[in-house]
Amino acid sequence: MNLGIYIYDQAEVLDFSGPFEVFSTANRLGAKDLNVFLIAEKSIPVVARGGFKVLPDYSFQDHPKIDLLVVVGGVHTGEMCNSNLLNWLVSVAPVATEVASVCTGVFLLAQAGLLKQETVTTHWQDIPQLAIQFPMLNVINSQRWVTSGKFTTCGGISAGIDMSLYLVSKHYGVEFAEQVALQMEYRWCKEPIQ
Repeated sequence: MNLGIYIYDQAEVLDFSGPFEVFSTANRLGAKDLNVFLIAEKSIPVVARGGFKVLPDYSFQDHPKIDLLVVVGGVHTGEMCNSNLLNWLVSVAPVATEVASVCTGVFLLAQAGLLKQETVTTHWQDIPQLAIQFPMLNVINSQRWVTSGKFTTCGGISAGIDMSLYLVSKHYGVEFAEQVALQMEYRWCKEPIQ
């Protein structure tokens, strides 16, 4: 399974590094079919929040087929106007088996027109804006993550780890996800309700 995580300048570091750690640890512990990689618009370093520099594995032009796409949050407002990104999301998300977002990454999926009437969530601070900006969505604030069809969205920052462990459990079983959490020395919130 090819798992691509989209990153961009001013992305929240734990939004992508948390899920990356979960899925790469799962791979290390036996999910050998899991290929985890970072994608950016271009093959140049991305400067995430706090000046954290990351070199993506692939660009929009050269990445492998994506089975599970993860779109992360951060300072997302500029990305909402990025036609290259929106066009790429429209081309990639429909052919992916699953699409997930961390934090304000849900804004990018909604802006691309991929979310129609799904139930979604985001960082608690951004829930009112998401509901105002995309009134067709059922925006909830009582869950750490929520799945609606092939889309799974979650709250901010550390919630991406819980959501990623949930996705691991969905594909490899709860016991295996618990082993991943134990290896990470992470206390997994298994239930999405906060």
